[in-house]
Amino acid sequence: MTEYGRGPGSEPWHPEDPLYGDGGWGGQQPSGGQSTYGGQGQYHPQQPQQAQYDDWSTGQQQAYGQQQYGGPGGPEQQYNGGPEQQYNGGPEQQYNGGWDTGQHGQVPYTADPSDPYGNQPGGYGAESPDYYGTPDAYPPPEPPSRRRAAPEPQQDWDPGPDQGEHAFFSGADDDEDENGDEPPGRRGDRRGGRGGKKPKKRRSGCACLVVTLVFAGGLGGVGYFGYQFYQDRFGTSPDYAGEGTGLATVDIPKGSGGYVIGQKLKDAGVVKSVDAFVSAQAQNPDGNTIQEGVYVLKKQMSAKSAVELMLSPKSRNNLIIPEGKRNSWVYNQIDTRLKLDKGTTEGVAKKEWKSLGLPDWANTNKDIKDPLEGFLYPSSYPVAKGQKPEAVLKKMVSHATVKYDELGLKTKAAQLNLKDPLQVLTVASLVQAEGKYKHDFDKVATVVYNRLKPNNTETYGLLDFDSTVNYAKAESTLETGTVDDLRKFNDPYNTYKIKGLPPGPIGNPGDEALKSALNPAKGNWYYFVSINADETLFAETNKEHERNRQKYLEEQKKNSG
Repeated sequence: MTEYGRGPGSEPWHPEDPLYGDGGWGGQQPSGGQSTYGGQGQYHPQQPQQAQYDDWSTGQQQAYGQQQYGGPGGPEQQYNGGPEQQYNGGPEQQYNGGWDTGQHGQVPYTADPSDPYGNQPGGYGAESPDYYGTPDAYPPPEPPSRRRAAPEPQQDWDPGPDQGEHAFFSGADDDEDENGDEPPGRRGDRRGGRGGKKPKKRRSGCACLVVTLVFAGGLGGVGYFGYQFYQDRFGTSPDYAGEGTGLATVDIPKGSGGYVIGQKLKDAGVVKSVDAFVSAQAQNPDGNTIQEGVYVLKKQMSAKSAVELMLSPKSRNNLIIPEGKRNSWVYNQIDTRLKLDKGTTEGVAKKEWKSLGLPDWANTNKDIKDPLEGFLYPSSYPVAKGQKPEAVLKKMVSHATVKYDELGLKTKAAQLNLKDPLQVLTVASLVQAEGKYKHDFDKVATVVYNRLKPNNTETYGLLDFDSTVNYAKAESTLETGTVDDLRKFNDPYNTYKIKGLPPGPIGNPGDEALKSALNPAKGNWYYFVSINADETLFAETNKEHERNRQKYLEEQKKNSG
């Protein structure tokens, strides 16, 4: 039965086909602990000798436990809690017998300068009075025989050669003797214990130059980046003037924003800078409507001119595939756009179809004439000279696959009593070819599903569609012959002879046909005929359909007279 839904013997008719990602000894000494002999301090007779300096030194600054005290008339004695010499003021008073931690102790209490020990005698080896009211007082008092003048209230310490004896820009004379201002018995004397004065320091003029250069370079870098920041934020972006010369073809991918488009144009020599284009696009009220596609522009255009031309239809060089067009038509259009010999793209499709990205449910029938049929989704595609046919076909197939996944063809096939998603796509292609107007697609889809029912007594499982015969014959005509002649035509796509759906789609259906195939209207219609653009008549029986056909013929006579 044709799209009229004609019954056996009725005249053939077909509406027009529509065009559409340390613990060691050499390490630090613990402060505040007991002596090395474990508890009570040990006394050793004092022996005149050169004061020792930093025997177990860690190279750090000396703590108070290592401070030197010099008695009158004798060499300086060292009280550092070390194994060679210790001072014990009595069994209850110990003097820092552990390791030096390298940390500064607290500043010692100072007594009356005229009598630092309060005129209280203390004998050697006897219990020493607690001069400071605490058993751990520091520093310990000296025996009367070796008293010395009261120490100065501040502690002088030597930071060492690597601890910043004077700063780089301190203003001190490079040739100045570092011990020149030291009082006797302090820093100079201690260094004398190591063999004399420390060598004079001299600064390197080269080091000064390096520091100056680094400083100057830093200022230069800051200035450069500051300028760049100013240019980016407030400066004028480089731009060409005028409408440009020559031609440039630019392919803008789907979903491209202003910066992506601007970079594409800059790479092609159309605009001078990306920022200039983005700025011009933002200033144009329609700037955000620039879509994907191939644009034919001019080189060295002003950004403003480029935006305006891209918004004009005359710059677009896309291949637009209308809804319902067969693959044969699409192949010819690609050949024309790519300046290829006719048949080149079709040959590529037949040879390379397995590598073009078809889903696994495609080409499931051995009688399918073209595995890509139904997968060159109707849309606008950038196709221009220099591209390869397989690249264009891949883009189309990819678009179709994504669309079919979004619509859920795979999950809805069973709900529609169809074998697989390919059959859903085939029904949609029939709806696209047979339905003359989109507002009728839902009911036309219902007619298809009703005729597929094996128990129907109207068509007995035959679709009777002229559109499938035209596809088999690579034709597009209303004059397909009589029903008797059509029954004799032997082809898997002949729905006058073969029950059920054809092996595969007979074209590339659009959105509306796909949605109607997935959501058909409810009804018992088996036939339909379109009287005019506003009215399509649907019938449940052949008798009712014949009356509708008569109305169609009368409408045709009225329009022709």
